[in-house]
Amino acid sequence: MIYQRLTSLCVAALVAAASVSASPMYERAQGRCRPKYTKGAHHVSTTDKATSSMPEAPTQSPWPMVPTVTEITPDASSSSSSTTSALPSSTATQEQAIVPAAPVESPTAAPHTIDKAAVAASSSSSSSSSSSSGATSSGTATFYGGNVSGGTCSFTGYTLPSGLFGTAYSGAAWNNAAECGACVSVKGPNGKTIKAMVVDECPECDANHLDLFQDAFTQLADVSKGIIDITWSFVPCGITSPLVLKNKEGTSRYWFSMQVVNAAEPVAKLEVSTDGGKTWQGTTRTSYNFFEQSSGFGQDTVDVRITGQSGATLTVKNVGTSSGSSVTASSNL
Repeated sequence: MIYQRLTSLCVAALVAAASVSASPMYERAQGRCRPKYTKGAHHVSTTDKATSSMPEAPTQSPWPMVPTVTEITPDASSSSSSTTSALPSSTATQEQAIVPAAPVESPTAAPHTIDKAAVAASSSSSSSSSSSSGATSSGTATFYGGNVSGGTCSFTGYTLPSGLFGTAYSGAAWNNAAECGACVSVKGPNGKTIKAMVVDECPECDANHLDLFQDAFTQLADVSKGIIDITWSFVPCGITSPLVLKNKEGTSRYWFSMQVVNAAEPVAKLEVSTDGGKTWQGTTRTSYNFFEQSSGFGQDTVDVRITGQSGATLTVKNVGTSSGSSVTASSNL
């Protein structure tokens, strides 16, 4: 009996030991801790995995966010620098790249009023002009068929005086037909010199480019050359026959338009008197070489005073204002 009891006790002890070792440290399913254990302290089995030795990149920048779209003005450099100082160096560099450079003040062109004053002075006064300077210039010459009557100077029906050729003058220096009737001396590569009158405009020619009539060009070089180097200057035309005043078609006491033909020098201005020369009224020169007054002078006859670029004047009395009429003066400038 004693052995049986001992055997039963041993079996009971073994069973109790087996039940203790087989039970878990905590019952995860019921969420209850065993006595003398606190919640949250437990072992978790993990499986070994290969991991990178580099730390994972943070998903959020460690620096405070700065707006990338900001209004930047040229003189806000101090506030711009304080804003970008919170950024890392690479971001700061990008921010500085979009800051506009400090404005640089460019030289301002001279006011247009200065040029207008100079043009007005050359067209309305009888003082200096390009044609009266006589300075010699270097340039080029080309040629074309020539057109006196159909030229921009409107010398319709005019025949060039003996010894004068014709030329078209630079459109860049046209100055509202101010040089119509001026004469130029032109020396070519063969050493010969000719004299030509400005009767037309060459719109594409620069200030030192003359487009000569073909018969003038052939005096200086063979036509096969096409374009030649020249030296040239304004000179007196040497015309001694009287000048002519010619009314444009449509001229009347209500609309005035007159030109001067065969003048010994370019005409600077044309004035009209309706009171026998006591007072004089001005006219406006057109690009086609007529002097006009849009409202006319209210008279069938007027006195006309012409002033050349040299300052010489000539007065012609009792000039009719009828359409297409012309008057030959007694002399020239």
